Amino acid sequence: MNGYKLAFDFLIEHPEVILFTLLGLLIGLTFGALPGLTGTAGVAIFIPLTYTLEPTIGVVMLASLYVGSMFGGNITAILFNTPGAPEAATITFDGYPMAQKGKGGEALGYSVGAATIGGIFSVIILALLSPPLAKVALKFAAPEYFALAFMGISVIASLNTKSFWKSMSIGLIGLLLAAVGLDPLSASSRFTFGVTGLSAGIGFMPVIIGMFAISEVFVRAGTKNLGVVKFGDEINKVKVRLPALKEWLKYKMSLIRSSLIGVVIGILPGIGATTASFVAYSQEVQFAKDKESFGTGRVEGVIAPSTANTAAAGGAFVPLLSLGIPGSATAAVIIGGMMIHGIRPGPLMMVQQPKMVYTIFLTMLLANIFMLVFGILAVRVFGAALRIDYTVMAPIIIVLCVVGVFALSNSMFDVIIMFISGIIGYFFRKFGYPTAPLVIGLVLGSIAEENLRRGYSMYHGNLVAMFTRPITLVLMILSVVSLAYGIYNSLKAEKPKKE
Repeated sequence: MNGYKLAFDFLIEHPEVILFTLLGLLIGLTFGALPGLTGTAGVAIFIPLTYTLEPTIGVVMLASLYVGSMFGGNITAILFNTPGAPEAATITFDGYPMAQKGKGGEALGYSVGAATIGGIFSVIILALLSPPLAKVALKFAAPEYFALAFMGISVIASLNTKSFWKSMSIGLIGLLLAAVGLDPLSASSRFTFGVTGLSAGIGFMPVIIGMFAISEVFVRAGTKNLGVVKFGDEINKVKVRLPALKEWLKYKMSLIRSSLIGVVIGILPGIGATTASFVAYSQEVQFAKDKESFGTGRVEGVIAPSTANTAAAGGAFVPLLSLGIPGSATAAVIIGGMMIHGIRPGPLMMVQQPKMVYTIFLTMLLANIFMLVFGILAVRVFGAALRIDYTVMAPIIIVLCVVGVFALSNSMFDVIIMFISGIIGYFFRKFGYPTAPLVIGLVLGSIAEENLRRGYSMYHGNLVAMFTRPITLVLMILSVVSLAYGIYNSLKAEKPKKE
């Protein structure tokens, strides 16, 4: 309760926190609704712009942006069969058929309501689970920190189960990039090749912004339909209709089931909301008596993925705040934003930053409640935004990226790194290589290396004693299981191709 008192006191002293919570929510809705501009890219672009804010306010804004982006993609998925974000793809299965039947407003009502319920449920779980995990984590030393970092790196195997070797190879590149610069213990120069700008290492922010935001501009620039996205006048005819309580009660099991699925999958590091939405949808099909009706406009087909998406977003903050492990690609970018503010998420965060942690709890709850209001108003506004010519939007995105990266260190070298990362990210996406593993490898690589070497010194080279510490052993076993799971799914996905 002392933590919540600190949070309430902070909100009273800084009422602008509410303003930045709502601003982050609106930005997230925008990035989620506009096809190609995902929440991950939105967080990456706006991290530098939070640098001048008080750290707690900056992190709260990023968390709210993440929450908003989870629903934003549902708008275009339902109305135009065009998911604004990957996790909204499942919404199109039944949401768009409902819109074709003249039930677009009803589908949006169920979607925003379910997203709000899933988000509130996940925040409650976040508030309940994070403190106990943090108490256990107070016993952590260098071996446990290494095991945590290694566990976060190992989930790269599960980020893209259809291409295990691509995910692992990109993750290894991220680890290699993390080794560039001065040695963390001896301060000797490594992999700089005489380039002065590399002495401080490769900053993760230029790489993150380049990989997600700049590469997206390059990808869109290479498409034929670069200009205005024309959807017609449907947007002006749709009004969101929130279902009555008795209608919600008909789907209570879908809400409960999808909320649990979203939170559990969100907590699992590296899995993400996209997986949660597909799993939740598939479970609804499994539990339904008339399975063949899915895909024709079933309400459960809208409720399940909408609930799971936002529940997974809250769930992803459990390992982020308690263990310092990203629960998704966006969470990995948020970790980068925290580190920019001098905050290292993990076991000691509950003790060292209780004000920030409990303020995040309260503002995420507030963001999910306000999403019900803003989600309803967003339909008309973002429908108009979809008509903006991308030839206008692309330069704005690039300018924001350049200004943001340069402002972080006043270094044009970082801007160059950003554009190089954007070009590399373009080719990654062109040839089907995931970019999230590189971010995770880059962010966690230096943490893993430093703590491995500290633990090695602590035990005078006795690796057996180091890795048989109870918590370390459990985390290493989970890491091996995660790797095995990724390999198994990869082989399973490739088997039909061989046949």
